[in-house]
Amino acid sequence: MSTNWRDRITENAVELFSHAPDPLENTFAYPRDPGLFGPESITWLVMSDVASFIGGIRALVVQAAHPEVAAGVSDHSSYEQDPLGRLSRTASYVTATAYGSMAEVNQAIRAVRFAHRPVSGISHRGKEYSADKSDLAAWVHNALIDSFLTSYRVYGSRPMTEEEADAYVLEQTRLGSLLGAEPLPSTAKSLSSWLTIHPSVDSSPAGSEARKFLARPPLPFFVLVAYKILFYAAVATVPRELRKAVGVRSIPGSRIGGHLLIRVLRFALGFSPAWGAALDRCEEPRPVKDRIRDTSGATR
Repeated sequence: MSTNWRDRITENAVELFSHAPDPLENTFAYPRDPGLFGPESITWLVMSDVASFIGGIRALVVQAAHPEVAAGVSDHSSYEQDPLGRLSRTASYVTATAYGSMAEVNQAIRAVRFAHRPVSGISHRGKEYSADKSDLAAWVHNALIDSFLTSYRVYGSRPMTEEEADAYVLEQTRLGSLLGAEPLPSTAKSLSSWLTIHPSVDSSPAGSEARKFLARPPLPFFVLVAYKILFYAAVATVPRELRKAVGVRSIPGSRIGGHLLIRVLRFALGFSPAWGAALDRCEEPRPVKDRIRDTSGATR
């Protein structure tokens, strides 16, 4: 595989996430600040791997299984008009809260809570919703955490033990608490169960709209081909109850396709440059065995 081919993949990936300011632009102003999790956390391990691409897609699918959450997105989000902008802003939030100093974590949380203040209304089934409500915040947060964890366990760079999975979920309750989310399951099994058997899960017009968009977003042809492999790799890990609510089916062979593409992306992209920046800020050595590529595609 040529260097130029790898660089083209890097350029395409960077382009998708370059529609919002760099959340760690000033991170070196906070030397030795480990942020919310730190170098020894499972969070830094999980988020360093390209399997997080699948995790992000999976989270959006799972979130659409809650009619009131889906209605809030449909009524107040610009994702159809500005999909890459919303993708970049979401990625910036995830990056800042995972790898940022505490100042950057708090700034990201303040921005999210400010953006959520006007998000309220009534869903198709006549239920009021508000993004400030702790239970709806919990659905969004828990879906995201379960999705990153599941995607890493299925497609990640190495096997993960049950103890590590539980440690990751427990770490993420710190973030959930700062967001005002409640309840926050503290083990991998309880988190998955909470989402799967949640009494609010149901189909909805807004959830169906989200699913249609997620299945075929407006992307350039070759990027769309890769995206659809990742999309169905994500869907393959979603519990049947949630897939049914969203109206999406798992396609045979999608996990195999996901594994193959993730291996290619991991080879081309290396590990997260945000992870590298966070390690440098904390004055921690970068693992020699792990390549971390900057946004120009150069291995560091």
